[in-house]
Order: sequence, then C-alpha cells, then structure tokens
Amino acid sequence: MREEDYLPLIQAALREDLGERGDVTTLAVTPRGERAATLWSKDTGVLAGVEVFTAVFAAVDPATRVTFERADGDALAPGQRVARVVGEARSLLVAERTALNFISFLSGIASATARLVALARTSGHAEILDTRKTVPGLRALSKQAVAAGGGRNHRMGLYDMVLIKDNHIDAAGSVDAAVAAARGRWGATFTIEVECRTSAEVDEALAARADIIMLDNMDDAALAREVRRIAGRAKVEASGNMGPERIPAVSAAGVDYISVGGLTHSVRAFDFSLKLAGEKEELS
Repeated sequence: MREEDYLPLIQAALREDLGERGDVTTLAVTPRGERAATLWSKDTGVLAGVEVFTAVFAAVDPATRVTFERADGDALAPGQRVARVVGEARSLLVAERTALNFISFLSGIASATARLVALARTSGHAEILDTRKTVPGLRALSKQAVAAGGGRNHRMGLYDMVLIKDNHIDAAGSVDAAVAAARGRWGATFTIEVECRTSAEVDEALAARADIIMLDNMDDAALAREVRRIAGRAKVEASGNMGPERIPAVSAAGVDYISVGGLTHSVRAFDFSLKLAGEKEELS
C-alpha cells in the first residue's frame, strides 16, 4: 500500500470533520494530558485497515503511538482487544471517528469477502474477485481489504487489463473484431477477458482465443453448461447477481472466478469501539 493511496483521503476526511474551528466539544471539555485508549472488536469477521487507522492518528498528532495486537487478515471476535492508542487526550478524540470510519469500512469488506471465500470453497475451487464498483477514491484501500479477506483483486482500473464488455462488442461489431483490435494495439501486454451473454458469444470468444471468458448474468444451469463447453480452453469468470446464496452452486459449476461488486460498494461496516482508559491506567 502506498501512502499516496490514503494520506489525501485522511486529510480530506479530517477537514470535513473539523471545519474551520476544530473539535469544539473536545476543546471545551477535555483537559490536556496523555491518555490511553483501547480499540475493541464488537463483531465477528476479519481485520483490515491497520495502516490507515494508524495514519489517521499520526496525521492529527505525530506523537501518538498506536500498537496493534492483530494484523490485517486476522480473524476477530466480539470482546477482543485489537489495538492500544496512547497520546494527547485531545488528539485521540479528534482522530477517533475518522480512524474508526476507515477501519470499520475496510474490515467490513474483508469480513464479507472471507464469508464468500468460505462458501466458494465448500463446493469448488472458484476464487472470489472484486470489481471496479468502488466508492470513488477508496479503490486501493477497498481492494486491499478484499485481499485481506482472502479474495483476489481483479483489474485495478481501466489501465491494467483488457476487459471487452457488451458495449465494446457492440461498438466493434463482433467479439472477434474487438479481440483482434485489442491484440493489434497491445500485443501480449495485457490479459484479454471477454464478457459473454450467450453461447454464441462464448464460441466467438473461444475462437478469438480470449484468456478469460466472463459468463454474465447466466443462471446456474447455463453456467455449468458453458463451463463444460469451454472445457479448460480459457479461464471462466461468473458475474452478475452473485450473492451468498448462489456462491456454492456457482463454484460447484466449475468456474475459476466469481466476481462480486457488492464487496466494495454495499457491505455492512464492522463494529468497533475505541474506549478511553481511566486516568490511572498505565500509559506505557
């Protein structure tokens, strides 16, 4: 993870929270002095976002010390202590919500991913993929969270893979024409994936020697039929309406990948709490 993937986000989030006056409640009622706080898990799932959580406190006050007892990818249960934060009391309270917003969102992604990975493994070998359906600006963090949950990152953007979708096919005139144009422009630089809506398009993609065939919005029976027809001549991705209830059957159909847009745009945030310790608690 590069710092440029999250430092501008942190600065924007803090500006959004503090405005021109700062934390008017904390400035009025919180005495100065060093205090400790503990990050507790209140949920079941997988941790993600350690680096950005730590960076929020550093952005508010570089003297703040954050020590995690668990790492990205670790399983969490309710009541587990996750991290300890020590620093100026006012700084802890200023950074608290922004830090929690990041780690709750990212751990929610990791936890949802881990659940789907487990479902896929019950009946097949399919890997769970993310998509480009991400909150703008949060893609790098979100995809790191998917990886922490055991998923696999699909393309990061439009720049690192050729994915020929229905509009590209319609614009080019055919699957064969679209694949030929991509190879003519880029040679073997990029993996070429083709979205297929029908058996005829699958046949065209196979004839064009696509590396990956995406079976889009097909039911379970159609997926299984197309996997048998493809017979290992290309990798196969299933996409479209891939919720938890479908994952076991789709994996059992023999696909290599299952892409799930919901992992990065509509997951439930993981529940954490950050509790300030009593004044007499040891701060070391």
